[in-house]
Amino acid sequence: MSLRIALLGLLSSSGPASGYDLTKKFEVSINHVWQAGHSQIYPELAKLAADGLVTVEAEGARGRKTYAVTPEGRAEVHRWMMEHVPAEPARSENALQAFLLPLLDAPEAVAVLERMSAVSRARLGHLYELKVANPPASGRLGVHALELGIMQTESFLTWATTTIDALRHDA
Repeated sequence: MSLRIALLGLLSSSGPASGYDLTKKFEVSINHVWQAGHSQIYPELAKLAADGLVTVEAEGARGRKTYAVTPEGRAEVHRWMMEHVPAEPARSENALQAFLLPLLDAPEAVAVLERMSAVSRARLGHLYELKVANPPASGRLGVHALELGIMQTESFLTWATTTIDALRHDA
């Protein structure tokens, strides 16, 4: 996914915002599937402005800029949504550790899976909290992605439990 598209999408859905505001919105929404911080967001906003996809609507104290998406920026998001075919995830640390489990003895592999499961359970709890705060009927941006994240995390936990049981049985 493109950080460019993520920022244009946030601006399209929520209206004008500063880089700080976008960073905060990113943290409670898209950050569950695409991580970016201040050091990436601010330079991308400058590029978007240079490309005419956003404008600086206002400048405040200490150089704070409020950005708004342009019609060209909205068209870019629309084009990307209609034409872009998402690639399968190129990197997944969970998948890499699953691939490398045979390098460990069974008790060590179980410990790794239990650690991964604990992290996933915590993530799932957070996703459920977001779902309560943003019910599916709200029509808010990200509701469908939230459901996908919940299902993927639940699926991972099912796999981890099955794998732990198999490793314990084989040990």
